[in-house]
Amino acid sequence: MKLGNSNARISFYPLVRYRLPRSFYACDALELAPKLIGCYVVHRLSPIRIGRIVEVEAYRGPDDAACHARVGLTKRTKTLLGEEGHAYIFRIYGMYDCLNVVCGSKGWGHAVLIRGVEPVLGFPEGKRTDGPGRVCNALGITKDDDGCTLVGEALYLLPRTSSPVIQTSARVGVAYAGAYAEQPWRFLDASSPHVSRPPSRMIGLGNQTGENRSNTNPFRL
Repeated sequence: MKLGNSNARISFYPLVRYRLPRSFYACDALELAPKLIGCYVVHRLSPIRIGRIVEVEAYRGPDDAACHARVGLTKRTKTLLGEEGHAYIFRIYGMYDCLNVVCGSKGWGHAVLIRGVEPVLGFPEGKRTDGPGRVCNALGITKDDDGCTLVGEALYLLPRTSSPVIQTSARVGVAYAGAYAEQPWRFLDASSPHVSRPPSRMIGLGNQTGENRSNTNPFRL
């Protein structure tokens, strides 16, 4: 298997033989998140789409005030609180779907949000891939894919082929989470032009305090 940047050549097919096993996801979100940088996400549409992961965020279960698992088991969080190695897809602002990799073990509520990918193969011309909503749009992933196994043949991840230099920061758009907003749980390959560039007011607590902070959650759980 040979994979690189947008001009990649794929020298072996089917790629599914190289997909990451379920055991890869059986760990804390903070452990998984940096391991995902440089891995490849594959969606078997026609044509197949492949993107190299360059930005992620870790969400660590019910104790993490920015994590959906904080509300417990609901129809919406069923996948998040389910078994590792599945895709948890949620929608923000009523229009943008977001891809998360469920990890840990059943009931943990841990997941890693994919915030940016570098186009490798099959992406529509001109599609941006910086930001979680754009990732799903470019990969052709929708809310209907929620609960999809990541060890099947439709949607899966491939191991990285090189070791990127990883940087961290606080997460984006989670000022409502108080102290958890400042945790450095965003991981990125800063050399990639496909990393999102949110304004500083959206990172960590930003410049939001008090009442404004409590009203910034777009997920409406």
